[in-house]
Amino acid sequence: MGWTTAAAVALLCAVLLSLAVGARHIAPGEAVHVLLHGGEGEAADIMWSLRVPRTVVGVMVGVALALAGTAIQGITRNPIGDPGVLGISQGAAVGVVLAISLAGVHSLSGYVWFAFVGAAAASVAVYAVASSGRGGATPVKLALAGAAINALLISVIQGMLTTDAATLDEFRFWQVGSIAGRDAALAGRIWPFLLVGTALVLSVARGLDALALGDDVAKGLGQKVATVRVVGGIGATVLTGVGVCAAGPIAFVGLAVPHIARALVGADHRWIMPMAALLGPVMLLVSDVLGRIVFPPGEIPAGVMTALTGVPFLIAMVRRKAVSA
Repeated sequence: MGWTTAAAVALLCAVLLSLAVGARHIAPGEAVHVLLHGGEGEAADIMWSLRVPRTVVGVMVGVALALAGTAIQGITRNPIGDPGVLGISQGAAVGVVLAISLAGVHSLSGYVWFAFVGAAAASVAVYAVASSGRGGATPVKLALAGAAINALLISVIQGMLTTDAATLDEFRFWQVGSIAGRDAALAGRIWPFLLVGTALVLSVARGLDALALGDDVAKGLGQKVATVRVVGGIGATVLTGVGVCAAGPIAFVGLAVPHIARALVGADHRWIMPMAALLGPVMLLVSDVLGRIVFPPGEIPAGVMTALTGVPFLIAMVRRKAVSA
């Protein structure tokens, strides 16, 4: 309970920082006043037109990617699992490339549906490959199938971009990952999917605990292993689609946050998932704020900053595993 309260306070502080910090600094007290009582003037205009939508989208994307990473790590029993492991992120990227090059879509709100379709197609392909043959969709087969589909999709993307300079020029700004310039209309499009994906992964939390003990033990405990994997995989796919279509491929949130949550609250996914849902937006919003203040008045995209902060974490995790081994 104590860690949950601390995480909620950290999220509140991250939200206030996101609203206050930028090229035009706004005092936290003034930001709270504008939120609660409205107001007029430059500060209010900046907050309502730019920073509130950006912060709301940041919170939603952080929740989505953190929960997706938690579910994928549980499904695959892979400690370095994240939305990119099963090819879901690259599937969404293919959808965006097709939207730009073939459908002539050039807005973030327009990318949403294409990204979702691409993410869904990639996850179906991974599961179909992994479930073929003896043993069904085991964690190892899921990881291998995900790696294969991921490599295929990267090749497809690169092949399309090298033959279309205009698409490459537009896609590269989306590919870096950012929540800058996001508006309320985008948040309105993705929140229903966020709710559906969250409900799906939360519904299999107990099943993921059983899967951690092995498939045979999980079956002995009365869990339907295939159902847990399918429902959890669908939830993770929807959540990844939310994150990727809204902000591009933000790195390390889905990888690092589940490990931090697990270290704080233990191995029970019924506690890990709520903690991850609180910590994911903290990591993304703080990274976004750091990107605004490192080289003012310019900005470093949040996707770059999460990678810069996530790499040391991954190295520390590798060293810790090596020591414990």
